[in-house]
Amino acid sequence: MATPGLTTIRSSFGPQDTMNRLETAVKAKGMTVFARIDHAAGATTVGLPLRPTEVLIFGNARGGTPLMQSIQTIGIDLPLKALVWQDAAGDTWLSYNDPDWLAKRHGLSRETETAVGTLAGALAALAKAATTG
Repeated sequence: MATPGLTTIRSSFGPQDTMNRLETAVKAKGMTVFARIDHAAGATTVGLPLRPTEVLIFGNARGGTPLMQSIQTIGIDLPLKALVWQDAAGDTWLSYNDPDWLAKRHGLSRETETAVGTLAGALAALAKAATTG
């Protein structure tokens, strides 16, 4: 089932390798990693099972600030996030919010199109680096 505004890509690697590759790619692009959240580990602490599910929160003030200068509410969706998760069949996926969808959601002006396009390209490149050999 497709979720509007969410880009999901199948990974050629397992969850841990995909997340490690994503984090490495983010840092290589000079972006800041703010947090890495392991939801499955959290579930374990309360005795609940959860397949591998991990979020990486990352960004760069040069990319996000112009968007927030236009419409500050986009700050609820920034910094950027990517989710690496494993489905019931054992396949690994990487999901992230499409910057174009975020722009529409918050009603960003046309003046931010270049910044949004840059974010979209960066996310696509990071996802490719994390999910393909």
